[in-house]
Amino acid sequence: MIPDKKKLEIENIAFDALYKSKSLGVFPTPVENILNYAQLRIDSSVDLSKVPSNFFAKHGLAFKRGLAKIRGVLDRSDKVIYLDMNQHISKQKFVKLHEVGHELCGWQGNMLKYLDDDENLDPDINDMFEAEANYFASSALFQGQVFNEKVSEYPLELATCLHLQKLFGGSFHATIRRYVEHSKKRCALLILNKESKSPFSTPQLSIRNYFQSPSFTKEWGAIEWDSNFDYDVPFVQNYISNRRMTKSELVIESGNGDISCDYHYFDNSYNVFVFMFPKGETIKSRTSFVFTR
Repeated sequence: MIPDKKKLEIENIAFDALYKSKSLGVFPTPVENILNYAQLRIDSSVDLSKVPSNFFAKHGLAFKRGLAKIRGVLDRSDKVIYLDMNQHISKQKFVKLHEVGHELCGWQGNMLKYLDDDENLDPDINDMFEAEANYFASSALFQGQVFNEKVSEYPLELATCLHLQKLFGGSFHATIRRYVEHSKKRCALLILNKESKSPFSTPQLSIRNYFQSPSFTKEWGAIEWDSNFDYDVPFVQNYISNRRMTKSELVIESGNGDISCDYHYFDNSYNVFVFMFPKGETIKSRTSFVFTR
């Protein structure tokens, strides 16, 4: 957990980078402008998904090889970022800003090189420097308060996150997580892994991540979920039915009583997202989205 005081410091650094790079209020967020502001460049001649092992040895990073797939490397001495060019473009944007975060957060300056893989790019990483770089990346990509202002313009819907994803240029995963964690409304989000299945087994979903808005947590506390979900759970039935997007209802059990919720279901082919909010929770908006069932 990053202390609130440190979060504010990182947010100010991100705002400064956005403002001075003339990126504030520009959509999608111009990541290259922020890279130029930080005086960093991408070496596109190197693809971390294909480089030989001696590349890491040359950079003193061989000991990390094989622990997790490497997504990005910052060589601060040469002001160069190397990327896994095989990852989705929206993921590359986040990794670029993650490395910028390492560069611009001055207290991290005693470390000359960073290697970032699937493990330490996870938002729940214990390593504080990596968590701080993630926080910078999210703050810069979604332009801090600008994102919150945009959220207030649209209804409380998963479709709003699809719109904001395109507007800011982030991944859907990063967009909906920020949406929930910064929402003033009571809402929660399950991100589910699709378990591999044989033709003779029942399809299953397991938890990858779970997030709640502050107001949701204040009223009902932290919800405890089983690691896997059975067939009788409504969104598992959506998955078995090969639904891509739909809306339905469910009841969440909490220590403070049952919560009757509406939920919005979305399968983006990588994960299943279940966006939930108690019945009656809304954001008044003149904008409406067509939600394909």
